[in-house]
Amino acid sequence: MPDADERQETVAVGLSGGVDSAVAARLLQEQGFAVVGLTMQTWDGSLPIPDRGRSGCYGPGEARDLEAAREVARRLGIPHHTVCLAAEFKTAVLDYFRGEYRCGRTPNPCVRCNQAVKFGLLLERAREAGIRFDRFATGHYARVETRTEDGRILLKRAADRRKDQSYFLARLSQEQLAQLVLPLGGLTKTRVKELARGLGWHDVADKSESQDFIESPDYGVLFDESDSKPGPIQDLSGRVIARHKGIVHYTVGQRKGVGLSGAGRPLYVARIDAASNTVVVGPKESLYSQRFVVRDLNWISLSGPPETPLSVEVQVRQQHRPAAAEIGPGDAPGTVQVGCAEPQLSVTPGQTAVFYQGEVVVGAGTISSAASRTR
Repeated sequence: MPDADERQETVAVGLSGGVDSAVAARLLQEQGFAVVGLTMQTWDGSLPIPDRGRSGCYGPGEARDLEAAREVARRLGIPHHTVCLAAEFKTAVLDYFRGEYRCGRTPNPCVRCNQAVKFGLLLERAREAGIRFDRFATGHYARVETRTEDGRILLKRAADRRKDQSYFLARLSQEQLAQLVLPLGGLTKTRVKELARGLGWHDVADKSESQDFIESPDYGVLFDESDSKPGPIQDLSGRVIARHKGIVHYTVGQRKGVGLSGAGRPLYVARIDAASNTVVVGPKESLYSQRFVVRDLNWISLSGPPETPLSVEVQVRQQHRPAAAEIGPGDAPGTVQVGCAEPQLSVTPGQTAVFYQGEVVVGAGTISSAASRTR
């Protein structure tokens, strides 16, 4: 019987039923790891979301995704476990999402889910159920490395910058990163699909993918009638020009659906004042900000906030082009002030801002406020 130190290391893989997690699991097998599949179940049928045949993180289509994950595990010849996290997902993600919108902010549910549920509660509940594993892997496109000088775990961009998902993982703690394996970090999406086809998994390689948070055309299904309290739409001078249908239906930068088509020129949501239940609109130039405040910070390459101004690149949305910036201590405790070299479009309170130096994630936080150039 082998000594405990000689036993095969086990990696739990978050299986979604898609090509990325399937290939990640296969690569780990080829590297000599014992692999076990984990899939979290979040759908509880409590919201009136019809099954339209689409896929998303939350919705009735989850049943198809669970079956797809089980089929991947069968092909790999590995154990598969479904972990029910419906109640935890509701509290940590859905309630958080609703609360942020009700406060006039636009949250990022995927970043929140990764931090609290997928890389947190999923692993806790699995271990509580007696599922043994040493590390956890997903099909995310990003890389983790250990810094030699001090042993700090670094999160880095993927080799395929077009698929890089480090933005979504930037709120993970050192403890979460320390047990994380990302087998696809050095591969392109094209190569991952080639590997799947080489295994004969043409159905998995050709499966359509969805990045939707919920299986619904919009987020309105998450709110009730009390959230649709009408109020004024004002221009930048404070003049009331229309009425809105409830602040939860609006976000900074929005133009469509605001109901101002006859205004003479395009008007966008410039900011939302939850205290007065007011939506403020303005021309596109009012959406640009060069300075903003970030709170609720998570430092990765640093052990804490920088004491002096630090040059970084900041990304304020997943699809945002990183912008040269300088970060320094904010006026309030636990915040930083971000000053960009050039004005940035639609810096939105509630969204995640991620700071990079080259390929390395320095840290991340939640955008608290932004100063408009025309305010």
